[in-house]
Amino acid sequence: MPAAAAERRYAPVLSGPTRTEPFASAEEAWFWTIAALTARNAGARIVAGLGIKPRPCEPDDVIRCLDRLYRQRRIEIAHLRVLRRFGDQQVPPDPRHPGDRSALRLWREALDRLDWPLRMKGIVA
Repeated sequence: MPAAAAERRYAPVLSGPTRTEPFASAEEAWFWTIAALTARNAGARIVAGLGIKPRPCEPDDVIRCLDRLYRQRRIEIAHLRVLRRFGDQQVPPDPRHPGDRSALRLWREALDRLDWPLRMKGIVA
């Protein structure tokens, strides 16, 4: 093989580190994650750093943190159901609505437990 061909690289060249904007809270990160996953399921391509606000992660990064908490038994399936239900609606549980009071407790517990791993990864500021 010629020397020039051996030196050729076929890896993509990135333009350099882009300035990303971390989320203000785990709740904001969760709503963004659900919206991004919904868009992906509809056919959109989700890539970190290419949105209106470049984010420091992809939706799967948030899901992996949540999955790790579930496997460590720090959150339960009831937490996941509440996160999914209200994430799809893009609103947190309403404390004024009697049916949402227990959901609100689970919502807060799940997001409180998700907050630390997201902060450690730089996803939440």
